[in-house]
Amino acid sequence: MTDQKHTVVWDNCLQIIQDNIPPSSFKTWFDPIKAVKFYNSILTIEVPSDFFREYLEEHFIELIGKTLRRVVGRDAKLEYNVRVVSNEDAVTLPQQGTQELTNKSVPFPNQAGTFANPFVIPGLQQRQIDPQLNP
Repeated sequence: MTDQKHTVVWDNCLQIIQDNIPPSSFKTWFDPIKAVKFYNSILTIEVPSDFFREYLEEHFIELIGKTLRRVVGRDAKLEYNVRVVSNEDAVTLPQQGTQELTNKSVPFPNQAGTFANPFVIPGLQQRQIDPQLNP
């Protein structure tokens, strides 16, 4: 089976995986994966990010491994290529609107330098208690 193309092997795996997980999980975690190469029973797949690879390893590696061994054989192995996105491909968007952004002034209520104590409840009177009271 080593002479099969990587896309055929991965498509066969995807058919089995799709039958074993919910459609939303399949769309989220398996649609973005692309098969890159298949050589000596090693399938290399490309994933969008390292987080993506870690998530697959934590949640789906057993299913992927069993499926790959079923399609390829007992000595099947899986390798990952993490897709690197460079900032050179980023698109710069123009600023929307021409209005200059400024902060509105906010009135400060107590500018005399005296601030009310936030721990004093208005209307309560302070009581003097004799510290020499015996229980």
